[in-house]
Amino acid sequence: MEKKFVSAKDVAKLANVSQSTVSRVFTPGASVSEKVRRKVLEVAEELNYRPNALARGLINKKTNIVGLAMKDIQNPFYHEVLGMFSMKLREKGYNVLFVYTKNEEIQQEEINHFLEYNVEGIIITDALLSSNVVAKIHDNNIPITLFNRYHKDIPCNSVSSDNINASKEIASYFYEQGYRDIVYITGKINTSTNKDRQKGFIEYLKEKKIEVTILEGNYTYEKSYYLTKKMIENGHRPEAIFGANDITAIGALDALREKNISVPEETAVIGFDNIKMASWPSYMLSTWVQPIEKMVDEAIHLLLNNDRVNSPKAVKLKGKFIHRNTTK
Repeated sequence: MEKKFVSAKDVAKLANVSQSTVSRVFTPGASVSEKVRRKVLEVAEELNYRPNALARGLINKKTNIVGLAMKDIQNPFYHEVLGMFSMKLREKGYNVLFVYTKNEEIQQEEINHFLEYNVEGIIITDALLSSNVVAKIHDNNIPITLFNRYHKDIPCNSVSSDNINASKEIASYFYEQGYRDIVYITGKINTSTNKDRQKGFIEYLKEKKIEVTILEGNYTYEKSYYLTKKMIENGHRPEAIFGANDITAIGALDALREKNISVPEETAVIGFDNIKMASWPSYMLSTWVQPIEKMVDEAIHLLLNNDRVNSPKAVKLKGKFIHRNTTK
């Protein structure tokens, strides 16, 4: 037998109150007498009524929904980030409306999806934003926080690692180990994350009169594997490789192994992020640890509590280097 849908109207009729009274009973803090509240709750339990939180939120303009836009869902780093945001927001009484974008830049129709659900804030991870899209969001008085990157020309909060100083520390480690033939495999070159990692790494080694070989990657295993393999086949066997993220470093590591190059004895490899795969016994990748939980906590705090339009903040958090088997 098909289960009958019970509406607020059904509860109101049996309790002999108005539909708006039923809505107030299920709205925290709303004004309603204790006698009426008990009566409505008893009828609701009898009918097995469950209020539609989204519908109530749209009416009260308090949906407790946060929008989260992400592009690179195949990257284990962002998979972990999504789970962390979902858990942390749930602890604060919020639900996550996730939007996956296939485009490099988040599109207007994807933002419209957030607006339709009256989200109370939007977190953008790795998708790019245009000034027009940001203006549309701000016109609707919705705060935005960028995660794991920032944008100098867009007035919104951001939370990221201190990528410049992190990559300088990695460069310093390579230099102190005596490595002089060094390769950097980039991420997507138009992202603030890659720009800062490349900037810090190159600047430090330039001061030491060392020219770094740059291979243009895109944060993927496949591209890094291909670039490293091709480099070796062309006769270049570097002493050290820094991958813009762990997936990049793992791609390089597998290519080195396929070409029978011993790691770290012949070539040292360092990644960035400390994804779970980095600690697998088959890789044990030395890497830079991003403080994901702190970054997520800070992003949520800025999104829900800060005056985002008038005084945007760019928070950069310090991580740490973790030594495993791919460095001496």
